[in-house]
Formats: sequence, C-alpha cells, structure tokens
Amino acid sequence: MIEFPKPDVEEMLQTVSIIDFAVSPDEKQFIFCTNISGKYNLWAMDLPNAFPYRLTFNNQPCHELLYDQEGRFVIAGFDHDGDENTQFYALKPHGGAMKKVVYQENTRNFSPQLSSDGERLYYSSSKENPSYLNTYCLQLSTGEETTVLEGSGGTTYIAEVSEDETTTLYYQFFSNTNSRYYARVGEEEILLTPPTEKEHTVSFAVLTSPTEVYLVTDYEADFSYLAKFDLETKTFTKVKEIPKEGFTTLIYDKENRILYITAEKGVEDRLYAYHLDEGLWGNMVIPCDLITKVAVAKSGTVYLLGGGSVQLGNVYKREGDKWVQITRNKMAGMAEEDFVAPEVVTYPSFDGLEIEALFYKAKEEHDKGEMILWPHGGPQHAERKSFNAIFQYFLSNGYSIFAPNFRGSTGYGLNFTKMVERAWGAGPRLDNIAALDWLIDQGYAKKGEIIVMGGSYGGYMSLLLHGRHADYFKAVIDVCGPSNLFSFIHSVPEDWKSAMDAWVGHPERDREKLIEYSPSTYIDQMIKPMLVVQGANDPRVVKAESDQIVEALKEKGRDITYIVMEDEGHGFAKKENEIAVFRQVLEFMEKYASKTANVH
Repeated sequence: MIEFPKPDVEEMLQTVSIIDFAVSPDEKQFIFCTNISGKYNLWAMDLPNAFPYRLTFNNQPCHELLYDQEGRFVIAGFDHDGDENTQFYALKPHGGAMKKVVYQENTRNFSPQLSSDGERLYYSSSKENPSYLNTYCLQLSTGEETTVLEGSGGTTYIAEVSEDETTTLYYQFFSNTNSRYYARVGEEEILLTPPTEKEHTVSFAVLTSPTEVYLVTDYEADFSYLAKFDLETKTFTKVKEIPKEGFTTLIYDKENRILYITAEKGVEDRLYAYHLDEGLWGNMVIPCDLITKVAVAKSGTVYLLGGGSVQLGNVYKREGDKWVQITRNKMAGMAEEDFVAPEVVTYPSFDGLEIEALFYKAKEEHDKGEMILWPHGGPQHAERKSFNAIFQYFLSNGYSIFAPNFRGSTGYGLNFTKMVERAWGAGPRLDNIAALDWLIDQGYAKKGEIIVMGGSYGGYMSLLLHGRHADYFKAVIDVCGPSNLFSFIHSVPEDWKSAMDAWVGHPERDREKLIEYSPSTYIDQMIKPMLVVQGANDPRVVKAESDQIVEALKEKGRDITYIVMEDEGHGFAKKENEIAVFRQVLEFMEKYASKTANVH
C-alpha cells in the first residue's frame, strides 16, 4: 500500500471561500462569488450540473448580487482592490462584458433593489450626500434618475421597495447599537418601533403584505426578537423571542407565507421557520455552525450558505426535511478530523463578568507550547465558529490560539455590546488581560512568552496591550489596527463619521479618555519585537495609522517589521497576498519561538 505524505501546512492557506450567491428565478442557474482561481470572481453552475464556469474576470470580490425577477440579467457590485467604493454593473446570466450601471469614481453605493419588472434600480449612494447618503431610482433603459430619499441625521439606507413601488422600507444608522426602521407609504413616513429616547436597534425588516411589516429589533429588550408592525393601525406587536438568542435576519417566502429567521447564540447560529397564517414556529436543524446567507427561490425552496470551525463554506439546498449540498468546497487531501475545532470556554474578568472564548489547542503531535492571544476585530463583532485557514495554519505549526469575546462583542445581548462604546481601551483591554491571567493560571502559557496578534480593532488592541502590558508578551503582530484614536476618528469614510462620537468618542469632550485609549500614547513602553501589516487602499483604517506607529518606533530603534500590501484594503481579497504575508508572519513568530520546554 502506498503511503502518502501529509499535505504541507501552507496548503491550508490555499482554501477556497464562497462569500455570496444567488439562484436564478427558475432555479436552473446558481451564481456565486469565490476565489477558486486565487482571486475573487463570479462563477456559475447550471443546475443540477456541479461543474462551475467563470462569469467575470475583474479579480474583485462581489459585494452585492441579485437576479432580475425574470432571470434576464444580474446586478453585481464591485469595488477596486479593497477601496470599498462599490459600483454596480449589469451582466448577462452566462457572463460576457459587464455594463456599468451605477458608476462614479470615489463614491460608495449600497443596497441595490430591482423593481419587479426589472426596469428600475433603487440604491443608496454617497455621491451627493457623503455623510448621510441619498437614495435614487434609476431608469435602466434611459439612465434617467430621481432622488427618492435624502439622508439626514443618520446614515440612511434603502431596504426594500414593494412590488407596486408605493411603499419603501428604509433605515437610519446612528451607531451599531442604535438604528431605526421606517416605512414610507406614499408621502407618509412611519416609524416601525414605538417612539422612545432609549437606544435600540432594528436590524432587519420585510414587507409581508401591503399593510404588514415583520422586523427584528431589541426595542425594550437585551436580545433582539421578532416583531410585527401594522401600517394601517400603527400597531407594534412582539411576536417571538428566545432567551439568550438574538435574531439577525429575515427572509420571506411569499409563495408559502413563511418567514425564515436567522439567529445567533454566542458562537453559533440558528435557523427558524415561522408560518404566518398558522402561527407555527419551527427550528430547522442546519448543516453548519454559522450561516452566511439564506435565500428563498420563487418556488419556496430554501438555499443556505454556511460553514463551521472545521468546515469550509458551502451552499446547501433544502429538499423535504434534508439539506442537499450543492457545492463541494473542501480542502484537498484533508478531512474535517485533520483540523482543530475550538473548545468553548468561559473565564471571569476583572469585575466578575463571565467572558466566553474559543480556545484552539494545537494537536499533541504539533504542539510547541506556544500561545497566541487573538483579540477579534469589530470591536462590535465576535470570534465565532467559522473556518479560519490562518488559525489552522498556525495550529499545524504548533501554536495554540485563545480568542476571547470580550465586552463589546456581539451575540451576548445589546447591553454587553454597548460596553465598548466610548471605552475602547477600558473594559475590553482588561478582559484580554484577564484572559492572559487565566491561561497562565491554568498552565497553558507563561508570562512573557505569549504572542498577541489581531486585525482591525484586534490590531488596535494588540498595540494597546503592547504599550500597557508589554511584560506579558514576547512578540506583537498588528494587522490594519488604528494607532491614534484622534486621527482615526477623522480619517474613516464620511458615512461613518456621524457614528464616531457614540462609538469611539468626541475629540474634545472625550479628549482625556482618547489620549488614554490611544496606543500611540504608550510608544515608550512598546519594547517587544513587532510586525505591522497594512493595506494601502484601506478606507477604514487608513495607511497613515500604521505609518505613524511604525515611524515612531523606528525612531526609537525598536525591532519592527512593516509589510504594506499595495493592492489590498481592510484585509485580504487576493490569495497570493494572504499566503505571502502569513508566511512572513510565521517566520516572524518562529524567530521568537520559545526554546523552553512545553508548558502543557
């Protein structure tokens, strides 16, 4: 019998991702965005055939994807090399040259909605209102355009247009924990939650009849639930809530009057079906830990994109009471048992608050006794059971990973999520320190022998922990992290700026706190070897944020390595860049790997 070598650990970075999909109205074609070629493009399959063919060659990830209701064309959104200036294009279902539909350089476009006859495109844009956005109706045949909504006070996005185009759902975003949904019926503007001064969110809403809207909200609650609003009587009704679960999105099956609801419970997702006419509620067991997207075809067939901590993302089709896998995305030469699944653990923080974390322990045959603390990005986000090729790469090289969902994370209620607001460097920092102390007390790590690494807010936290608690670490890795909260507040995209006061703080009123919470305040204490990674086109955390920390540390003669990706934004869209960077990250960590015995 032939014995084959195990796949090289770097092959783990060659994983293929599927980030979006759409199914044609007749369900004969399936389009999805994937980096199967190493760069993101649109591909398609003619169902039930499983062999894909390529539709686009622009090598950019797709940010919006929808079919015309008759299946005559597709609308897709693309930015350029991570600049997040999404433009909309039309293309034939079987590919060919794309036609620019909404295109204006240096503008950000969102939420495309096609009219039922496919003649008009509704969308929100920064082009005439960069701070709050306007919404437009574009006649696709003539190019004539009218303004439908003018945003003010909060960033305003269109959400849905009724089939007869007399009712529009839209929402105002004030912060990640404060948003409102409205219905415009003719000239009347209707708020879909009862008036209140208390901050809350409405994360999703859908029209189920000309007079009925279902919505997901945490109005007067900690966890979001399903509610209903009657547009005639102006009545708000709570319909369904589940303890310690937060509902997230709604997908409506018009043919069968079924509402599908996604929910998050800590690090995992749930899917429910609510039959509107019968009032029946059911739990749908899903074939994955996390849901990326759910879609319902005209026939009522449900499609789902999802994956898990040891399971690459795939698309599934509901047939009867079973899920049938449509795509066959998997790692060549490796099975699920070859990967490391995380343990879900909790630990007490400095004030007794319980913090949940994912603990990835390197397998015994690989374990070097090395530990990485991974503060996640967001910060109002969470580390959940998604497949992370980078984690598996490090695990196979002997590095265990501890990823805490510190205060401010999502999935644990509105109050928990709000704990990071205007307190970026307070409680969340101490939650991460409590994680380190827990690891040390449990014998999993030694003080001074830990690596801290994170991206975005996780990069910020890595810098801040380095500056304030350097004695815990032997090396620090920052990917696209803000280094100075004053410059960060002023450099984010214009449509983010109205939320910065509530989210991060006010440069004048919160001056002392912003100084305290800025990593740049602690340059003198940053004494450990450091690697900084930055995308040149990043619109969220601009390159100047990394430039200034690198320059300051170089002036002090610190050991610092700086990698700039010229054709990337806030993260990695091109597989070749991701592989090149994380090879360097591993080399950097190996340089400082402990020579001491395994501490486990």
